[in-house]
Amino acid sequence: MKGTQKHQGVSFEDAPSFPIHRKIAAGAFMGQITDGYILGIVGIALSYATGPLGLTSFWLGVLGAASLFGILLGSFVAGPMADRIGRKPLFATVMFASFALSLAQFVVSDPLLLAVLRFVLGMCIGADYTVGIALLSEWTPTKKRSGFLAWLLVSWTVGYVIAYIVGFFMDGLGDDGWRWVLCTSAIPAAITMLLRFGVPESPSWLAQNGHAAKALENIHRYLGKNYGLPAADKEAPSASWFRLFSPELRYNTLVSCVFFLCQVLPFFAISIFLPLVLSNMHIENPYASGVMYNVFTIVGVLIGTWLIDRISRRAFLLFTFYGAGAVLTIMTLWTDMPGMLSLIMLAAFSTVLAISIVLEFAYPPELFPTELRASGVGLTIAVSRIGAGGGAFLLPIVNEHFGIYAALGACIATLIIGGIVCHIWAPETSIKFAHKKSGTVAATAR
Repeated sequence: MKGTQKHQGVSFEDAPSFPIHRKIAAGAFMGQITDGYILGIVGIALSYATGPLGLTSFWLGVLGAASLFGILLGSFVAGPMADRIGRKPLFATVMFASFALSLAQFVVSDPLLLAVLRFVLGMCIGADYTVGIALLSEWTPTKKRSGFLAWLLVSWTVGYVIAYIVGFFMDGLGDDGWRWVLCTSAIPAAITMLLRFGVPESPSWLAQNGHAAKALENIHRYLGKNYGLPAADKEAPSASWFRLFSPELRYNTLVSCVFFLCQVLPFFAISIFLPLVLSNMHIENPYASGVMYNVFTIVGVLIGTWLIDRISRRAFLLFTFYGAGAVLTIMTLWTDMPGMLSLIMLAAFSTVLAISIVLEFAYPPELFPTELRASGVGLTIAVSRIGAGGGAFLLPIVNEHFGIYAALGACIATLIIGGIVCHIWAPETSIKFAHKKSGTVAATAR
């Protein structure tokens, strides 16, 4: 770490839970609810806006993918920025922009302007993902860190699912109904702003950037004077962004980017256009079935949160990639499946796919050291949005020209690729299981 610092007492990373941990967690969790809500509301809103705005499959794809591509740019920029200026400035301010942009959606009628607003909203989400994960992971106690990070995904999923359900019950508001549906995301954004007021900077970032005295001041203020900084490294490691691609970290970077991309492509491609997918698969009452799909998404995330510290990271990755791929393959090949069995398989796919996403916020921070954590997570999220945005953009277009089963086939291929990459290169970062695994890439997070 830069500068000099004295290790005092017990490391703050080994402290039990304090009110400050709960405050930061509340701000991070509510932020994820807001982020999930902003993304989840667009699919059902577009189903209402198709007629009033005269949306073609191209514009459906653009509007569905705009926020996801915005996340790409936002997370790519926010990662290095958060490593340079700190976690607190972005964490404290990004939600205000989300609040204002959510309200601005009400007054636009041109699809292009709406796409621009959705893109900038996505940039806010990308920044929030990056800085929220970094700040929460660096403040929370080591023993409870994976649980806290897993609950980020629970929060995100709750927001995503609530958005669909809110949109479902707001049907029937007329030609302007889609406007009201979209701008409801301002409500969770406003709550998040209040919860984040007064959140302190990360002690790890402060110490890493030559502000050890301020780091100790924060620790003593919020945890007590018997806690201090971890023992400092004798030599400050390089924080260069290009170190992510060094022999030391390149496989971790590869796995982090690929596993995230291959999970979010089918997740967003299917869930954003869920009514379209279910209608083309001849499932009766696609909107109501969509509610069921989203309920099982929450069930899957809760199961994944329970599993995350009970099985190894590698087992978690492989089971969910291959499991979701297998269920979706059956659904795609058996086109005349009985209606009740179709719903059962749909629930199974939703559950397994939701279990898989629990690692998306817990695993990447474990793959990168403190000085590169925000940059590594930011790069991971940016790359993943290529898959998420591409899937959301292409699904309605591929469906129109080649049919829904061709689109689902691409989702299956993505899941298989993700499973293979993780099978070969994914490092075991769980301390509990690391000693049982041999021949894997060593974890580098500290």
